[in-house]
Amino acid sequence: MIKLYTIGFTEKPAETFFNLLKSSGIKQIVDTRINNVSQLAGFAKGTDLPYFARTIGNISYEHNLDFAPTKELLSRYRAHKLTWEEYETEYLNLLDIRKIAQKTDIEKLHENCLLCSEHQPDRCHRRLLAEYLRHVRNDIRIIHLT
Repeated sequence: MIKLYTIGFTEKPAETFFNLLKSSGIKQIVDTRINNVSQLAGFAKGTDLPYFARTIGNISYEHNLDFAPTKELLSRYRAHKLTWEEYETEYLNLLDIRKIAQKTDIEKLHENCLLCSEHQPDRCHRRLLAEYLRHVRNDIRIIHLT
């Protein structure tokens, strides 16, 4: 059974965020954000997060842009030009276009954690990605850290 975790960093202090990762046995954070350098990201800024993860929890870090939505897709959703259902469909189509199912070594995702900014997974692409991968391999157990 492959354990695939997800987490969002907003509405979490750094202590809570890193304790969730450490107590879950996460081996690697897989950053699925299109923009991981925003000043608003605080401790989860892409230039700092690899250091914090390694130092605090001996957790490695990878930024995977293939897992991120496009800037245009995200902008259209945030501007309310797409409903959540339309966004969901377009994002899943994007994963197919990028051949994520074929290019991803799912075995290596065991004890990895998909990261994005959304606090809860219900309207977040990290949940869609995790479910997409589970559709490819039904032995994936998805655990949302909140």
